[in-house]
Amino acid sequence: MKYIINTLLSLLFPIAFTCAQDFSRETLAFRDNYKKEFLHSENSPLKKADLPFLQFYEPDSAYRVVAKFEKSRGQSFEMPTYSGVNKTYVKYGTLKFRVNGKKQKLNVYRSLSLQQLAKYKDYLFVPFKDKTNGVDSYGGGRYIDMKTTDIKNNTYVLDFNKAYNPYCAYSDGYNCPIPPAENHLLIPIAAGEKKFVKEHQEASLK
Repeated sequence: MKYIINTLLSLLFPIAFTCAQDFSRETLAFRDNYKKEFLHSENSPLKKADLPFLQFYEPDSAYRVVAKFEKSRGQSFEMPTYSGVNKTYVKYGTLKFRVNGKKQKLNVYRSLSLQQLAKYKDYLFVPFKDKTNGVDSYGGGRYIDMKTTDIKNNTYVLDFNKAYNPYCAYSDGYNCPIPPAENHLLIPIAAGEKKFVKEHQEASLK
């Protein structure tokens, strides 16, 4: 019996190791593209010299979870931003999932203004806060982007390793939505982008 168990373990370990490597490569590739976007975005708060100051948690598959999606038909509302300007959103649905065995949920929002643009017609938005804010991660919360087409059979693969900072984390003067109270998680999400480790910059309103 011991021989059989050891044989099974020897077969499974390379598979698990390969999956972990693939996940890590996928996460690092996402981050490379994320950094490059700062150099091509017209309103970017960062330049090439700023990119080394971007910091991230190590890729962790424990923070990539399958979430149950429940569609909503909420009324439009004004989401405040850190600059004081409001932006109009509608609640599109709710994601229910577990992180480290604990039940969690986050609301998914849709921007009514972006919905009018062909490029962003499928764009959805998940702003959230968690217990790492102000410690390891930006105090104002982080965001995750998703698309309507990412939702399959009422499920969505929610990957906190792709959580990123709003532009307000790098520079003043941007209209960054404040995560609503219902999207404040009472647990730490030790995944995704950390604090920007360079002095805050000044910028005109975007």
